Amino acid sequence: MGARTKARKRAVDVLFEADQRGLSPLAVMDAEGRRSDRTMNPYTRVLVEGVVERMSDIDALLATHSVEWPVDRMPAVDRAILRLGTYELLWGPEVPPAVAIDEAVELAKELSTDDSPGFVNGVLGKIAANPGP
Repeated sequence: MGARTKARKRAVDVLFEADQRGLSPLAVMDAEGRRSDRTMNPYTRVLVEGVVERMSDIDALLATHSVEWPVDRMPAVDRAILRLGTYELLWGPEVPPAVAIDEAVELAKELSTDDSPGFVNGVLGKIAANPGP
């Protein structure tokens, strides 16, 4: 597994934990850094900070492109993956759209339900085709 793939997985972990605990993803990430001997991958920090900075834009896009599943009703893991994938797709540094979508789908295969990869692929595909203003 490549370094960026590991960084994405860790970012999803941080976003998921923050969502479940009702905390800021930045607080979760900083607490993790204080209690761990390991240094957090800098790309994980870029991703989490980027998602936090664009959260309202990201959630608006998810709401627009996922009509059947309101953002607050999505499974929490899928929501974290979609937030990360949307950030990387539209604002990620030097990440081709196909890579951002593929990485998100792979995370869904590894971390979520059998239906999640198709759901993630569909929503991110719609966002890629029509990201809005």
